[in-house]
Amino acid sequence: MTQEQHFEVLIVGAGISGIGAGITLRQMGITDFAILEKGDSLGGTWRDNDYPGCACDVPSGLYSFSFAPNPDWTRLFAGQDEIRRYIDRTAAEHGVGAHVRFGTELIRADWDESAHRWVLQTSTGTLTANSVVAAVGPWNEPLVPPIPGLDTFGGKVFHSSRWDHDYDLAGKRVAVVGTGASAVQFVPAIAPSVGELHLYQRTAQWVLPKPDHHVPKAERWVMRRIPGAHRALRAIEYSIMEALGLGFRHPWILRIVQQIGKAQLRAQVRDPELRKALTPDYTLGCKRMLLSNTYYPALTRPNVEVHANAVASVRGNTVVGADGAERKVDAIIFGTGFHILDMPIGGKIFDGEGRSLDEHWKGSPQAYLGTTIAGFPNAYVLLGPALGTGHTSAFMILEAQLGYLAKAIAAAKDGNWTRMETRQEVQAAFNAEVQQALATTVYNAGGCQSYFLDVNGRNSFNWPWSTDRMRARLGEFDDRAYVVSTDLPTDKVTR
Repeated sequence: MTQEQHFEVLIVGAGISGIGAGITLRQMGITDFAILEKGDSLGGTWRDNDYPGCACDVPSGLYSFSFAPNPDWTRLFAGQDEIRRYIDRTAAEHGVGAHVRFGTELIRADWDESAHRWVLQTSTGTLTANSVVAAVGPWNEPLVPPIPGLDTFGGKVFHSSRWDHDYDLAGKRVAVVGTGASAVQFVPAIAPSVGELHLYQRTAQWVLPKPDHHVPKAERWVMRRIPGAHRALRAIEYSIMEALGLGFRHPWILRIVQQIGKAQLRAQVRDPELRKALTPDYTLGCKRMLLSNTYYPALTRPNVEVHANAVASVRGNTVVGADGAERKVDAIIFGTGFHILDMPIGGKIFDGEGRSLDEHWKGSPQAYLGTTIAGFPNAYVLLGPALGTGHTSAFMILEAQLGYLAKAIAAAKDGNWTRMETRQEVQAAFNAEVQQALATTVYNAGGCQSYFLDVNGRNSFNWPWSTDRMRARLGEFDDRAYVVSTDLPTDKVTR
């Protein structure tokens, strides 16, 4: 019988979160860990999303680790390929690659209370670990709405995060379902080459101008050679984004900012009927804020038709809108986002009694400081519940969490803890505080339905305060928030 391989820490996912966790462990002197990655390469979201026009919507200076600055971004808002190269390079420079097990998918993870360890069933065998870090992120599993008759469609169907580059769209009649952050980028990229493009829009989106530009070689030279230049740029970008973030907590500010979106819409869309269809009826920031200089012009092309309603059904090669209008198409592309708050990993992680994370959450994900979860000892989730913001970079959130992760693991090692579990009352108090603060933010009071709200109508996604406050809260580890044990159940000391 083959003995199970044991690790001090197992990390699930090799995107920016998993790589960041691996780097953090190595910086702590911990090398007994592995990163489980179901794909065949690094990158996570930035590997999977390679659709035409894919790029970051946060300034590049902020979209990187502070300990691994990139002075060579060629655009103010970096493109997908450049971001992926940054991820690969950062992983290699920090020695993380050797810890990654590609082609290894998590099937199930169970907490073994008798041994105070996690048992992970994977596609390549069973592994055990003292601690587990879930680093799959919320932008992982594509969401395709259940449209009646979709299975009868005779043409090509794919989600934007699973783009079929072998399928030639040139001259084709294409239906695009969804108008979110992905569609606002790929629609302008494909509109000039397709024969017809039918855009199905359930809800109009606020689209602000994107202050993007090519970064000249001289500026990149300054970033590389002048001490403190890159750090100063990062600080400036951070301050600008935090100033914008103030509006998410005080919606009246964003109602002023949204006039910029209205002005862009008036300037780029002359047709009053189309302009009316593209005008949102909620406050900017209630949904994810979108940036583009090319989206509205693409929708005014003669081969593009905007359908201001959902898709009701598909009959053969005909897409039927909720208004009854029928359009024959050759391909359907979904830009409908991801399983953000109903992440599949929630059905793969189980407590000591065999109850899944999904069963604990009952549709409303909760964690303490978005990182540790009552009922799941020695487990951490990165980019977890109640940490999402509408203005800052995922790297800023992630680094704050990685600092907390380091403190928690160091405390466990120093205290010889075999088990560390968030106190239920501490988690409940934190989430009650979050919910109370969210009530007056634009996320909750902006007048829309968004992926920030879970199936129970609760905002389980957003952080209601500033990024500085998030970094401060995650910057302190208080062991009083946890029940810890210093031995196994047969002879344990608990406090």
